[in-house]
Amino acid sequence: MRDNTVNMTEGSPVRLLLAFSVPMLIGNIFQQLYNLVDSVIVGQFVGAQALAAIGATGSITFFFFALCNGIGAGGGIVTSHFFGEGSTDKVKNCIANTAYIMLVIPTTIGAIAFFTAGPILRLLNTPDSIMADSKAYMQIMCVCMVMISVYNFASSMLRALGDSKTPLYFLIFSCILNGVLDVIFVYNLKLGVWGAGIATLISNMVCGTLCLVFAFKTNPYFKMSRSDWRVNPVILGRCIKLGVPLSLQFSLIAISCMALQRVVNSFGPVAVAAFTATSRIEQLIHQPYGTLGTALSTYTGQNYGAKKHDRIIEGYRKSMLMMAIFTVLMIPLIQIFGSPITRLFVKEPEVIEMGARALRITSWFYIFLGVIYVVRGVLNGIGDATFALINGVTEVVGRFVVPVALCAVAAIGVWGIWWSVGIVWFLSGLTAWLRYLYMKRLQSKNR
Repeated sequence: MRDNTVNMTEGSPVRLLLAFSVPMLIGNIFQQLYNLVDSVIVGQFVGAQALAAIGATGSITFFFFALCNGIGAGGGIVTSHFFGEGSTDKVKNCIANTAYIMLVIPTTIGAIAFFTAGPILRLLNTPDSIMADSKAYMQIMCVCMVMISVYNFASSMLRALGDSKTPLYFLIFSCILNGVLDVIFVYNLKLGVWGAGIATLISNMVCGTLCLVFAFKTNPYFKMSRSDWRVNPVILGRCIKLGVPLSLQFSLIAISCMALQRVVNSFGPVAVAAFTATSRIEQLIHQPYGTLGTALSTYTGQNYGAKKHDRIIEGYRKSMLMMAIFTVLMIPLIQIFGSPITRLFVKEPEVIEMGARALRITSWFYIFLGVIYVVRGVLNGIGDATFALINGVTEVVGRFVVPVALCAVAAIGVWGIWWSVGIVWFLSGLTAWLRYLYMKRLQSKNR
């Protein structure tokens, strides 16, 4: 039986974090390729209107996925604590109880989202010209929700045990399948937005099922007896206690994105298409920061369970250094190649010009984006539920107030959309860093 679990309570923090992050980074990039492939193929072969239709649903589907996946993330944190303690029975029981949660919640939320797709899109002022396609794509994503949650459950449990490689293999296969199906459904069969959605649905179904089956077949912690499957109110309570604030954090961020999307929609299809293109590009920019933060969360969770607090601080400092190096390298690349990158998504010159200028604006704020992910990794790893709510509220306030205020200034206009993105990163990064300093002092007093 192959055992890919990794004990992160011993050894070099940098080596452990990089060994964990690199496979997960590759996997996350492939995961983002789902959306990128949809956007590129639809934008190039159907047009900017169809691309805008997909983009108009992004913040809404993120909101519903956030409600589901926050709970799963809470289960992953609790699992990493038990793994750090060396408690095999608790690890297995936590995996089982998280599975129960991840079966019920996505099914319920997916059904609600499916039947409310139209009213929500109208609430966000989605242009009439893209309403039908947006609703169709969103409803397909709602059906995808259960399958995506199956994969996220399996991958979060495996990563809590230090295994970031297994989820990668299935994502690569699934992304290739998604690309092939996109070409068939969108280009060959001319199914447009519907085709892109169906391709994503099939790919996620295959990815989630195969990853879960493989985990049960090969990972020793997924080899469970009947007693491991018992409902444990204590463990369920811990998972929910951590998961609900994380779910609220992610959903509040999604609500803030919907508020921003409403502002974007008010500027018409060209702005929506440009915002969709820049959002897809920035989703890739997020990945190195996000994977480092997730690696740090697992590293912190295991060391927190093992009561090795000095190693947590060392991991945080090394992660900040790695994040800063990446940021210094990334900013000039975006400044120079903004137009060619945007051109991958659309052919319309006005969309390309707007997207390239927008990327140059937001790139100056990448350092604050990195701070958010690194600090979030540490605080989530120690189970700081309060931070999740603080961070979510900061995002909501920023995205409700800042874009409306900036876009109302005639000299700024539509560019206030992207200036507001950077300013919200700054506010969230500052809030996260201040919370880390407070928790660090609190932990020092309690030791």
